[in-house]
Amino acid sequence: MSLPNQKTQTLECKQGAVRAIRFNVDGNYCLSCGSDKTIKLWNPLRGLHLKTYTGHGYEVLDAQSSGDNSHICSGGMDKTVVLFDVSSGQAIRKYRDHAGTVNCVSFNEESTVILSGSIDCTVKVWDVRSRKNQPIQELNEAKDSVTVVQVSDHEILTGSADSRVRRYDLRIGRMFSDFVSKPVSSVRFTRDGQCVLVSSLGVSLKLLDKDSGELLNEYSGHQNSNYKIDCCLNHKDTHILSGSEDGHIYIWDLLEAKVSSKLDHEVRKTVHSLSFHPSEPVLISACADKVYVWESNQPDQT
Repeated sequence: MSLPNQKTQTLECKQGAVRAIRFNVDGNYCLSCGSDKTIKLWNPLRGLHLKTYTGHGYEVLDAQSSGDNSHICSGGMDKTVVLFDVSSGQAIRKYRDHAGTVNCVSFNEESTVILSGSIDCTVKVWDVRSRKNQPIQELNEAKDSVTVVQVSDHEILTGSADSRVRRYDLRIGRMFSDFVSKPVSSVRFTRDGQCVLVSSLGVSLKLLDKDSGELLNEYSGHQNSNYKIDCCLNHKDTHILSGSEDGHIYIWDLLEAKVSSKLDHEVRKTVHSLSFHPSEPVLISACADKVYVWESNQPDQT
């Protein structure tokens, strides 16, 4: 099984601190979110900066491309969710209903709505086809800041600082909640949709059975006591990856829960954001003011 093991590009983003890095749906492009209020679009494998998007009044904390790559949604410390047109670079919608910093954003699978999680303890749902700037729905079960939101075809997954992972099943109209003892910084569905990967401050990563909440495995060794750090799975659901406060990315075997490798950024600063290519052994990570591209020098085994 080939995994990213060598650094092939370093992107000098020139955005101040890079707050988040995200692949688009097909993995050909990525977005970097900066403390200088900008979002930048890149071809990461070629190290090319393609476009810069402005429209936020303060630091941008998260962004995502739509399914057809025609739009970008973003959220930031100005309490605003912004919808950008990719080709023109213009901000075509601004949603201002949150009462505090917007930590995370996500399109649904059809890219017809945006979901945004905020320090105001809510997830708000916005219809991008409507000209109205009010949310069409609000999820207010969280008792503390919503730190992460992910959407599948019929489920919404959220993590929050009240130490809970919440899953909303849209087909049956029910919410399921799991307590994980520490503030949640990252949650991810496995690609087969059967499990949930959870990263929390100060404790090991946990793999939970999605339906029962049963703890299936734990992954430890990285450092995460102070900052919100991303976790993810590789493109084949065989390995778990997480940033760390010691300048490394840790990679665990999903079944054995052993550290199989570490990627060294050669600076002892927190690696807080990472994103795995949807179909290739390629990883991008953000550390301080740079983005790093990691690829495998082994053929990808099927």
